[in-house]
Amino acid sequence: MRQSRSPQPRRPRGSRRGAPQLRLRFGFIVIAMVLSVFGARLVQLQGIDPNSYAAMAAAEGLVNVDLPAQRGDILDRNGEPLADSVAGYMLVADPHMTTDQAPEMAKFLTNRLHVDYFSTLKKLRAEGSRFEYIARRVPATLATDVLTAARHEGFEGLDIRRDPVRDYPAGDVAANIIGFLGTDEPLAGLERTFNAQLAGKDGSARYEVGGGNRIPLGESTITAPVEGRDLHTTIDRDLQWYTQRVLRQTVEDARGDSGMAVVMDTLTGELLSVADYPTFDANSPQESPKADLGSRSTSDVYEPGSVEKVLTLSSLIDAGKVTDRTRLKVPGELDREDRAIHDWFPHDLIRLTLAGVIAKSSNIGTVLAADKFRTGQLYDYLRSFGLGERTDVGMRGESPGILPAKALWTHQTQDRIAFGQSLSVNAVQMAAAVNTIANGGVRVSPSLVRGSATTDDGQVVGTDHTRTHRVVSERAAHQMMLMMERVLDPEDGVAPGAAVPGYRVAGKTGTAQAVGEACGCYDGTFNVSFAGFAPADKPRFTVYVVVKNPRNGGGGGSVAGPAFAKIMSYALRRYAVPPTETTPSHLPVEW
Repeated sequence: MRQSRSPQPRRPRGSRRGAPQLRLRFGFIVIAMVLSVFGARLVQLQGIDPNSYAAMAAAEGLVNVDLPAQRGDILDRNGEPLADSVAGYMLVADPHMTTDQAPEMAKFLTNRLHVDYFSTLKKLRAEGSRFEYIARRVPATLATDVLTAARHEGFEGLDIRRDPVRDYPAGDVAANIIGFLGTDEPLAGLERTFNAQLAGKDGSARYEVGGGNRIPLGESTITAPVEGRDLHTTIDRDLQWYTQRVLRQTVEDARGDSGMAVVMDTLTGELLSVADYPTFDANSPQESPKADLGSRSTSDVYEPGSVEKVLTLSSLIDAGKVTDRTRLKVPGELDREDRAIHDWFPHDLIRLTLAGVIAKSSNIGTVLAADKFRTGQLYDYLRSFGLGERTDVGMRGESPGILPAKALWTHQTQDRIAFGQSLSVNAVQMAAAVNTIANGGVRVSPSLVRGSATTDDGQVVGTDHTRTHRVVSERAAHQMMLMMERVLDPEDGVAPGAAVPGYRVAGKTGTAQAVGEACGCYDGTFNVSFAGFAPADKPRFTVYVVVKNPRNGGGGGSVAGPAFAKIMSYALRRYAVPPTETTPSHLPVEW
């Protein structure tokens, strides 16, 4: 028989893991520690610096992208583009994906896009960023080619976005007026003056990304761009092109330093052409010297020479001091205080009418006539013609010229100013002054913008704001026109080469000593010019041509006169202006 075993006492439950109270205490301690950590973190996030931590969290998965506005076009008077925008792209990078290949990618992009290697490398390695601009305003074909080649090389993290490229379809035509854009800002001309209007306002997009890709249903906020507004100018693109070509040939043939030419609508004051030479191609301004990138016609000042006689003698006629037939005895030399005044041509005593003084361009005859002015009277007339103040056509950097203050005038000052020395003008300013005679004695302010526009400086300009005021009487302007016709007479005048076959033309030559920049004194060089209008008895256009420092020995009549004739002839034909078929002036030149 089996011997029975007595039952063994059972071990209490839980004795292996400790008492229940101990386990509970330990659990509470762990929970309390975890909650303390979470609580501290919550206080830190919400109480101490909530904004920075929220921004950090958002930056991990959000991208902000600019949406460029379409820049407004700059148009000529007929709606032809002088500056417009064509398809282009910006190349962008996601540094989160480009950091590992940054050196190789930077070298690749530098070779393809000519961007700076070190700044590109920095962008490709930008810590914490998900969006960096690599290049702006890249032509569409180039941008897509670069992106395709980059992917072929195995580079990741590059992409393209819409970014219109500025284009100047006519190249150098009106470039001195239109200006150009830099990488991120306008640098010259109307592009800079009216940037706020042209640029519009960029928009923006904000969206979530994950793994380098946009999350389709993630956060997305878009502010649409406000497109720029077009700027309509008074420039005639075809006439501007022709004027520039004539001016270039004239300066080169004369071996001059530079030149300017202005074509102005007599009645409206609209500037149909404002040409400079040398100029530049607005599509590649970096290829031209800095000195050629501005507008000489508004910023450069010079002494106008004998064209000034038109203003002096018409003012005398208006004041009732002389007429176109006033007789003057003109000696070969005129002693005035400590210096003598000479004419450009040697002569003994000659007897000239006032018309002869203009036809022969006599400095001495002009000074003798100007002696009839009251003190300060010539100054007042010249201010009324617009000298000594800006034309305010809307060009940054326009010079007001130099008209000495009335209180500083001496007899010698008036003598020199009377025939165009000791004062300075810009080309647009002088064209507007001569146009006053063409317009029957009424000055009309020149305009470069059609309608109305506001510069970035807050100045309102344009044809809607044209100003007029009478400077001399219609009678005085008419007499001056008849006198100016004699300048082109093949026998008595000094500029027969400025004639336009079939049309009556009134004009005036100018030759003036030039002030050297280095010495601030007359340096032995000269500037020559010709200003005039046609048809003389029913003016439609005023044209003014200036050539600086011609080295072929020519003067205003032989250098600038033929250029005037070509430009005026083209303008008259282009606008179908018929000849008046009236008889030109035959005012006596001598007595």
